[in-house]
Order: sequence, then C-alpha cells, then structure tokens
Amino acid sequence: MSPIYDQKTRIKILIAVLALLIGTATVIYTNLLVQRVSEREQQQIQLYAKAQQYIVNSETDTNPFVFNEIINGNTTIPVILSSDGQDIVSAKNVDMPPHLSEADSMARLKYELALMKEKHPPIVVKFGGGQANYIFYRDSQLLRQLRTYPLVQLVVIGCLAVIAYFAFSSSRRAEQNRVWVGLAKETAHQLGTPLSSLVGWQNYLRDSDRFKNEPIVEELGKDIRRLEIITERFSNIGSVPVLKDENLYQTTRNAIEYLQSRVSKKVVFKIETDLPMDTPARINVPLFDWVVENICKNAVDAMEGRGSITLHLRRVRTRRSWYRRGAPARQVAVDITDTGKGISKAKLDTVFMPGYTTKKRGWGLGLALAKRIIENYHEGKLFVKWSELGRGTTFRVVLNQ
Repeated sequence: MSPIYDQKTRIKILIAVLALLIGTATVIYTNLLVQRVSEREQQQIQLYAKAQQYIVNSETDTNPFVFNEIINGNTTIPVILSSDGQDIVSAKNVDMPPHLSEADSMARLKYELALMKEKHPPIVVKFGGGQANYIFYRDSQLLRQLRTYPLVQLVVIGCLAVIAYFAFSSSRRAEQNRVWVGLAKETAHQLGTPLSSLVGWQNYLRDSDRFKNEPIVEELGKDIRRLEIITERFSNIGSVPVLKDENLYQTTRNAIEYLQSRVSKKVVFKIETDLPMDTPARINVPLFDWVVENICKNAVDAMEGRGSITLHLRRVRTRRSWYRRGAPARQVAVDITDTGKGISKAKLDTVFMPGYTTKKRGWGLGLALAKRIIENYHEGKLFVKWSELGRGTTFRVVLNQ
C-alpha cells in the first residue's frame, strides 16, 4: 500500500484518538462534579428534614434562622411531604403549570411523587406521639442538567472531530487537485516537443523510398495519434471539458481497440449491448477513452494477463437525486467486468483513493483519475458494482444522455 494512503489512515486514527481522549477526560471530570453536587444536595435535604422535624416538635417559638435559612433556603430541590407515602401534605419547588384546577394540581403532585419514589428512598420525619411523615425528593434541575452535560460534550466533541476531519480532507483534496492539474499541464507541455519531432520523422519515413509501403510507418502513425490523444487528455485536466452527444457503442469499441492490440493475446475483449447501436451519451471522447483504458489496464493486471474483459452497455434507472438542468437525467451505463482475482469487501471503499495501489510499482492514480473524470467532468458515477474474490470485478460507469 502506498505511503500517501498510509499517511491518510494515520491521520484518521490520530483524529479519532484525540477526540476519544478529550471526550473521556471531560466526561470523567464532569461526572466528578455531578457526584459532588449530588452529595451536597443529599446533605441539604437531610438538613431540611431535620429542620422540619425540629419545627414540628419544638415546644417553643420556631427559631427564625431554622425557618428562613434552612426551610425557605431550599429553592432548587423539589420536595413533597407525605403522611403515609401516598397522601400529600405539602410540596415545595415542584414545577406546576399555571391555572391548573385543584384536581389537576393534585394529579400533577402525585405524578411527581411517583418520580421521586423511583429516584431516592424517602426520609422519615418522626413527630410527637410516634407519628411519622415522609419526605420525598428528587434532583434539582441544575443536577439533572449536569447529568446530561457529558452527552452534550460527547456530541460537540464528535461534531468538532468530524468538522476537523472534513476540513483536513478538503484541504488535502484541494492540494491534490492543484498538484494533479500542475503535473498534467506540465506533462502535456513536455510531450509537445518530442511529439512534433515524431510527426516530422513519420513524414520523412513516409516520403522515403526505402520505407515506402512499410507497415511500421503506419504503426508509428497510430502511436503518434495515441500520444496526441494522451497530450489532449492531460491538457483537459483542470479545465472544463466539452461534452458532446457521441455514439456510445462506437466510442467504447474505439477505446478498447488500441488497448486490445497492446496487451496479452490471452486477454479476450467483448462488447455487449442492450441499447440500440446509435444510442448517444454526453461524453468527452479523449477523457472517456482514458477512463476505459485505466479500468481495463487494472483488469489486465488483476487477471495477470489471462482471462476476459466484457463491456456491457445498458440503460439504468435514474436516481431521484441525479438531475441535470433542473430535470431528471436519462442515463446509460457501461459495465466493465473482468475475470480477475476480485476485491475484498474491506478494500471496496479505498480503491478510488489517490495513492492506493496493490502494485509494487505504481502511483495509485489510475482509478482515482477515472473517478474524477466521470464524476467531476461528466456529472456521472463510477463505482464497484460487484466483486468477489477469485471470480472477478465489475466497475460501472454511469453517463448522462
């Protein structure tokens, strides 16, 4: 696997690890705060219960400090005083919607009482004569918010990690695009001089009596025309290509004819179609040829120079999300199937990544460029439709009409 792909994987892992460490540290710290606030509220409600018992059992006038600072000082913890665990004597800090009838208010208090029974055991307040009341309570709104705060933190940290990852990916993608465009333009420029020289040499050989009617001259001409197409391909990278209605069957056949004569004779090429022979598609011929060539070359490598490559032309159902000029686009597909070694499911999402390659010698740009050409320039789709280890792979190229 290439260093570029390894580096990207390491950065993904680093972002995930940092987000996990930050999330874990903040959750642990917040839970400590929650525990301390919970203990403080329990101490406060215990003091509240003792104050209630003191006020009821006191034979003298009630101490103003106890009433004002302890009883009335509880302004956050919801409390219900019950005579037997069912009948409600009084309530404090219980949220009650305004304008409720007496019956509705009592039903609301009983609902709150049921919630309190689930949260904490009651505190028994013993009065004179052996009578006992029960104080039920639940966490204050502040404590409940603190308990949910770690979840909010995790969501925020997760969102920040996702934003950081996409920002980094976008930056790297933009940088890769600039490198590709610059490299493509420079390659086209560098090919210009030797290509002009080769054209001159071909003309010289064609006019020479010694090489008159020699097949090698025509073969040289084919390679020169191929170099001209390659130069045009590189020139089109980074600019908006011109798309025209081209005969899809004939264009596809032309794309593989040159390649067929330059790969192993043990590789059989076949073209099948479910479409009329004159079916058009919106394509740029030099760039489309490049896509077919890259996919087929990868197929030849996967078959180790022995097997078959089938190109099947068919119509595909238009997805609702694919639109062109405000209307659903009519689409056709070219399925390229080989009988190679296949792709594992774990690698299906990475085969189009720049730098990914299984070859000892290779940059891993062929399929990445092909996907860019189809999806960015042709507004189509390129994906692995099917693959099985030991049986082969099908790449689908979807084009607009």
